[in-house]
Amino acid sequence: MKNQRTIELLYKALQQGDTSTVTKVVASDVEWWFHGPHHCQHMMRLLTGEPRSQVSFRFEPSSVQVVVPGHDCVIAEGWEGSHVYWVHVWKLKDGVVTELREYFNTWLTVTDYSLGAIGWDMGRCTVWESVPRDLARGSLPSLLLAI
Repeated sequence: MKNQRTIELLYKALQQGDTSTVTKVVASDVEWWFHGPHHCQHMMRLLTGEPRSQVSFRFEPSSVQVVVPGHDCVIAEGWEGSHVYWVHVWKLKDGVVTELREYFNTWLTVTDYSLGAIGWDMGRCTVWESVPRDLARGSLPSLLLAI
């Protein structure tokens, strides 16, 4: 729960432009992976200190959750209107974000290969999936992320 609260605090700090809190909870050498249109790299611009006035996108998660107790992984997802869907997979160490995987307009399925036989499907255990929502103008690509 501590990691979930840290990520919720991070989103709040980003919305308020509280760079002091952001620098306390995000490692200076955070590893970042991105999947989506190049112009949608909003979070990295925020984390690297670009002024909020120059980043019009607002991250307001519809859910923030720890997917596997004991893992240092927190997933947040949200919608911006009816055309943009995003997922952030945060990895933390000692309460500090060390990795961010950011997905825009991509359905994500997260699996954990270390959980044993409970819920296994073809050798993997699904621990999280994007929340379906009606897309009036089509479908989104899907990715599988193994943790």
